[in-house]
Amino acid sequence: MPHYRPRSELETHEVTNQPPPFEDVNLFERDTALKETLEQRGGAPHMKQLSAYGASLGSAEMAENARLAHQNPPKLVSFDRYGHRLDEVEFHPAYHALMDLGLSSGYASIAWTAKEGGHVAHAAMVYMQAGGEPGVGCPMTMTYAAVPALRHEPDVAREWVPRITAGAYDKRFIPASEKRAATIGMAMTEKQGGSDIRANTTVATPLGGNEYELVGHKWFCSAPMCDAFLTLARTDAGITCFLVPRWRADGARNAFHIMRLKDKLGDRSNASSEIEYHGAYAVKVGEEGRGVRTIIDMVQHTRLDCIAGSAGGMRAALAQALWHTAHRSAFQKKLIDQPAMAMVLADLALETEAATALALRIAESFDKTDDARQAAFMRLATPIAKYWICKRQPGVVYESLECHGGAGFVEEGPMPRLFRQSPLNAIWEGSGNVIALDILRALGREPGSLEAVRAELLAARGANAHLDRHLASLDNWLKPGELNEGTARRFAEDMALALSAVALSQTAADFVFESYCEARLAPEKRSYAYGAAAGSIDARKITERARPQ
Repeated sequence: MPHYRPRSELETHEVTNQPPPFEDVNLFERDTALKETLEQRGGAPHMKQLSAYGASLGSAEMAENARLAHQNPPKLVSFDRYGHRLDEVEFHPAYHALMDLGLSSGYASIAWTAKEGGHVAHAAMVYMQAGGEPGVGCPMTMTYAAVPALRHEPDVAREWVPRITAGAYDKRFIPASEKRAATIGMAMTEKQGGSDIRANTTVATPLGGNEYELVGHKWFCSAPMCDAFLTLARTDAGITCFLVPRWRADGARNAFHIMRLKDKLGDRSNASSEIEYHGAYAVKVGEEGRGVRTIIDMVQHTRLDCIAGSAGGMRAALAQALWHTAHRSAFQKKLIDQPAMAMVLADLALETEAATALALRIAESFDKTDDARQAAFMRLATPIAKYWICKRQPGVVYESLECHGGAGFVEEGPMPRLFRQSPLNAIWEGSGNVIALDILRALGREPGSLEAVRAELLAARGANAHLDRHLASLDNWLKPGELNEGTARRFAEDMALALSAVALSQTAADFVFESYCEARLAPEKRSYAYGAAAGSIDARKITERARPQ
């Protein structure tokens, strides 16, 4: 909460030329690009609900909860005082308050319960959460994304999906059958394999029916206080997907041992852990030996959240920079009115709005998977956007931090937290090379996905000369031998730039679209640093649109 009437007239000086706290700000209503894009992508029925969420997230109370959750990270409690095994994680009350706000507002449920535009609305919530407190987004995202994977096993889905979509948060560590709602985590990678999950060694022994017992370890298990975890283990048929609850059916604690919590660069309010299964009870999900295929449905949805979360992280950093520069003066002018600063802010605003437009376009395709072309578009466009937007986030956050000068480097403000968080989504659910290779797999296994993306791009021909030249250059990738593992990253970049521009052409103001094309697609005007692009973009008009007024 803001301090009550702090003293500004001190013995040695008067405190002036400082911005007011960026608190009690509606993160939805003060984001023109988000509102306009959302409405055009099918989110109109959810505007009131999202406005309420934006107001709560932007409140001084939630800003304080975010600060406290980071200053008081989770603690592992392995045993009680008598020596009984617990394997519990303790969180500060601020963490639970943030989880309650998100899940009770529909973060994990709206995509599955809304009649229309559910994934678009969900993506908007992920986006705004990055401006509130992104750490709690991890368990909420995994809970949302678990639904399509669980549906591979109807009996499991009937039991667990209603708990996921309850639109509530129950922090108690008791069997899920006794709770108002449940959360789902994920535990896939192991020490020896990392992203190569086919190298996993965890063994699943059948107990009868769909029940198994697991022995092995997981190198990364996010949010170990979730009620159950989708995980991979090896049976005689190969890698298989399982659901491992924290509690057994007889009410005993499952043999799910938390070995330690990760000491991470960012995402510090969330617990990430290393775990071992010591004969842990598990239920098979999906076809035996087809675990990767089963869990990839969850991965695709978590990638959507990586995209939306990175776009939101960019917006959060930009909003802080715009707020600071609009309220602080130097050399007889507001910083935001200084020509050099105005160009930096405008360039950051273009990058951020392009990420917003593309993120919500991807989310729209998730809402329309009954349409074969939309489903094919989603399959290829999702990893392309994940690769590009997540990689752009750290640069945007850094440049926004620099707009604050030395004040941006001080831990009392939000910028260090935003900066530490910024690399996460580029690593989560596949780092750059993994995503680039997944793009190649999509092209090879689902050739219709390229045709769907090309149709989206070519429909925008004639909208801008720079875009037309860029679209024409993409044909070079169709030549034999051009696209391979060594060139996959460049292909992803070229496609992402095109998809971003086309998404802006569909939803953004004309001057934003035209400026983006000039700044990003004209080879003679592109720059390696924000604020250095040549051209005639109207910096004042762009920053005024982006400012959280």
